[in-house]
Amino acid sequence: MGRVVAFFRIPVVAVIKVARGARLKTGDAIRIKGHTTDLKLTVSSLQVNHQSVPEAGPRDEVGLKVPSRARRGDRVYLPPA
Repeated sequence: MGRVVAFFRIPVVAVIKVARGARLKTGDAIRIKGHTTDLKLTVSSLQVNHQSVPEAGPRDEVGLKVPSRARRGDRVYLPPA
């Protein structure tokens, strides 16, 4: 679905680049997985260029709040239902 391209500690936000052919929507359950990262969360809000959006499409870079640190290069998945 995508990769983490940046992380900000205050507020705790990850910037994700959505992969080709993927879409990310508010309310989606996602998993961010990396070498030392394993986060499961529900997307509560998305921002593109500091503007709230209901969904992000392919190749968009979107910011979302995360519960703890995510690292650049971590993969973002939609977990199986």
